[in-house]
Amino acid sequence: MPTDDAIARAAHSGACDHGDPAVRSDIAAIPDYLSDTYHWAYLSPVGRAIFDHPLVVHGILWGNYSRLMRAALQEVAPGGRVLQTACVYGHFSVRLAERVGPDGQLDVIDVAPIQVEHCRRKLARFPQAEVRVADASRLGDRGPYDTIVCFFLLHEVPDEYKTTIVDGILARLGPGGRAVFVDYHGPIRHHPLRPVMKVVFDLLEPFAERLWARDISSYASRTAGFTLRKETFFGGLYQKVVFDRTDQPADPS
Repeated sequence: MPTDDAIARAAHSGACDHGDPAVRSDIAAIPDYLSDTYHWAYLSPVGRAIFDHPLVVHGILWGNYSRLMRAALQEVAPGGRVLQTACVYGHFSVRLAERVGPDGQLDVIDVAPIQVEHCRRKLARFPQAEVRVADASRLGDRGPYDTIVCFFLLHEVPDEYKTTIVDGILARLGPGGRAVFVDYHGPIRHHPLRPVMKVVFDLLEPFAERLWARDISSYASRTAGFTLRKETFFGGLYQKVVFDRTDQPADPS
């Protein structure tokens, strides 16, 4: 059962949408790691106002935002059924909706109602886009999808969530489906930003450094039936990992 404190934190953050029962019912589902570690960034209206600007995201990613966004979008075929596993700051969701196009369908999910409502406003002009409250570690029975994009989510969740998220994404791909992960990666040994990012992770991103030590593919319980591609960027600090389904997916039910 959710605690009163958990509900109070969500309400104080501005996450409560009193006009949407579906949103209200999911407020208490905000994971402890998110409310305890990232309240300042994702559950606070102040944090949202500060960070949700493309120039700020460019700065956080050391000028690589556009490059990484293009790398993800080039894996998405227009007209397909696409899932984005978390709302993100900047204009990534808008660019993804444009890429999917009017003949496709884009589902965007996030566990934080404050992020869902904000993303809904961004995508209001795209009838092919739906934004809803859901947990990327419990995707349910929606889908199957042609493409699932996980853009800078894995570094923000504990290892047990990483495994559940990766497995859930792969299970929701249809025949010939594609999963695209873009996130941090272990930089080359003498990368000038390596000590800087180590401090940032220690202070603000406690789950991120695991991606320096483990391949994203290692979080998948099963990789048979997929081909994998991996590309790194900016001296290895960022990565794109793509799973292409080559077998007939089993019925997840």
